[in-house]
Amino acid sequence: MKIYIKLFLIFVFIFSTSSNANDNYFDQAKKLYENKKYDESKFLFQRNIVFNPKNADSYYYLAKIFEFEKNENETEKNLNTALLLQPDNERALYMLIDIKLNRSNFSKVKELSDNFKIICSSLCDKMESINDRLKDFQEKNES
Repeated sequence: MKIYIKLFLIFVFIFSTSSNANDNYFDQAKKLYENKKYDESKFLFQRNIVFNPKNADSYYYLAKIFEFEKNENETEKNLNTALLLQPDNERALYMLIDIKLNRSNFSKVKELSDNFKIICSSLCDKMESINDRLKDFQEKNES
């Protein structure tokens, strides 16, 4: 019986230690990101996703890193994942709208901006910018 108790205690110790380490990946990655250490933070955000695959913020920050690296496909892929996990993530939605505007995908911008109007809470002032850019693109295409 003593062996089972020892094994149980070892298991609990290992699980609690690794769980605490996993919780720290996001915080460490965010600090590195804020200090513009993008390669190091990218690694930790990806590691956080391994242990916390439903962490939408990790995907959002990865998207921001890929945007900095000018990797539009990876940026969009991570934004879509962030929005799949957290549909009301207005920061991710705004970034995705920006990508679609740059690609002149007006129908998608319209759809996304309709969603943005519904969920916006802190970035609502960006709606005017989206509408102005959309209008400018449409006027250029008409002429």
